[in-house]
Amino acid sequence: MRKITGSKKIICAVLCIIMILSMVACQPKTSNSTEASKFNAGTYTALAAGHNGDIKIELIVDDSSIKDVKVLEHIESPGISDPAIERIPKAIVDGQTLAVDVISGATVTSNAIIAAVTEAIKLAGGDVDALTVKKDIEKNTGETVEHTTDVIVIGGGGAGLAAAVSAHQNGAKVIVVEKMPRLGGNTILSGSAYNAVDPGRQSKQGIEDSIDKHFTQTYEGGDKQGKPELIRTLVENAYPAIEWLESMGMEFNDKVFTVLGGLWPRAHKPVKPLGTGFMDTYQNYINNNDGIEVMLDTKVTELIVDGNRVVGIKAEDLNGDVVINANNGVVIAAGGFGANIEMREKYNTSWPSLTNIKTTNHPGATGDGLTLAEKIGGNLVGMENIQLLPMGDPKTGSLSGNIEQGVENRIFVNKDGNRFVDEGQRRDVMTKALMEQKDSFMWVIVDKHSYPTGDTKNNFNESIDELIAQDRAFKADTLEELAEKIGVDASNFVKAVDNFNKSVEKGSADEFGRTLFADKIDTPPFYAGGRVPTVHHTMGGIEINTSAQVLDKDGNVIPGLYAAGEVTGGIHGANRLGGNALADITVYGKIAGESAAAKK
Repeated sequence: MRKITGSKKIICAVLCIIMILSMVACQPKTSNSTEASKFNAGTYTALAAGHNGDIKIELIVDDSSIKDVKVLEHIESPGISDPAIERIPKAIVDGQTLAVDVISGATVTSNAIIAAVTEAIKLAGGDVDALTVKKDIEKNTGETVEHTTDVIVIGGGGAGLAAAVSAHQNGAKVIVVEKMPRLGGNTILSGSAYNAVDPGRQSKQGIEDSIDKHFTQTYEGGDKQGKPELIRTLVENAYPAIEWLESMGMEFNDKVFTVLGGLWPRAHKPVKPLGTGFMDTYQNYINNNDGIEVMLDTKVTELIVDGNRVVGIKAEDLNGDVVINANNGVVIAAGGFGANIEMREKYNTSWPSLTNIKTTNHPGATGDGLTLAEKIGGNLVGMENIQLLPMGDPKTGSLSGNIEQGVENRIFVNKDGNRFVDEGQRRDVMTKALMEQKDSFMWVIVDKHSYPTGDTKNNFNESIDELIAQDRAFKADTLEELAEKIGVDASNFVKAVDNFNKSVEKGSADEFGRTLFADKIDTPPFYAGGRVPTVHHTMGGIEINTSAQVLDKDGNVIPGLYAAGEVTGGIHGANRLGGNALADITVYGKIAGESAAAKK
């Protein structure tokens, strides 16, 4: 068990503390490895391609051993890559080997560091083959460690930390259990748009909105499959939850916007990139208050039930078995199952096979929390409702690299250069339309209105110049030149943009029924970025009530068990509105923490 200590960067302090529990055991150098690992003493640097660009490392060796490995430069995503950057270099030095285990959730970054160190070893005259022999690691066979707290939270993403902070604010001691080597879940990967009716910000932009409108769009946008009382709780508490975050120091931009599939301009964008604003806010609270413990690399294997009440968990960490007793209750906030191909295929009824469709989700989104709840009688609802986005990176499926800044001032064109859908529609509608296009591929088209300068960043903290340098986006001074660069028919492309611009002038529905407009696409430079369908969100999950209490198959409350976030079902129905997920995890995470602390 480890207490998080302060740091402005997510998780870094925790990782420094827990590096002694590295996924690669610290092995003493044997005479054989020393003899095989002769080097030309000195300092060497090398590069390898990471997830977002090159990673530069520094290797220091004497004539017989690796003395130090440092990551000097990188542009990997903060929080996501931190475990690899912290652990892989240490593992290489401690084990005197390149045969180290990659860090789950940061595989690409891990492999890039190992590859760069390998190149540096070659420069140093080392025997790479001898250093890539896998060493046997003795498994820990220690006794079960037992703890007791008031509230246990399973999952360290946005919903889990909202629950942890809320429970603590309501007087409970809390232990957060996270199976991954970092906190953040899908929240830290997100574009961070948060839907809430906000008269203060919206009125300044001349936007009319209401809680009833948000309710209706959410309910009807999910084909009326969501439970009205759950939706009402979500939309009524969305803005108060923003105020709760702001009370802890989180900052949002003044301007609201329409996020992809959000249907209305009520999305709030945090000042900090990606989901780091949410995670930093929660971590800062944890750092500055005693009573919340965090256990990383700890996988929950079972809920402990006494009579009909959930009273704790069984888990496994890097040292062995763990039992944690809960005086008040357990909150499941373990996320959805978007990264679990087998589970997706089991429940999918709305899409063609999803076996070969990539996902925006982090590797830990495998539905573990659903299995835990179901084993003790928890009811699962809406499991067939799986959301795809038309916005996946063609290589990785992730949302990174998306050049759109908002719905109103961009269009989609297919490989023929033609528009094919209302770009302000529901996410499922846009994705189904994309799947009907050649190679299920499209280009997002924007202009200088979206990127006034080359260092303007997208919603994922990537500048347009960086994306162009990586061949993930393309730039041109004319539409004809851009058409040539992306390989689409120039006449079709120019016509598509011209027709869109005419619709902006009229301000009325265009040929596809689109009504959300802002700027024309008429100011160079023009930009294009490729996108494909990707699995994004699983709307089905554990059934809860408005107090975030888990229900069984007969609709009865399971005492001591609560759930929040993507692990739950019954809120979004068949389709989740863009921007509603961050509101959902915050609102219901906060409620779950309050309920668990009160032992409802």
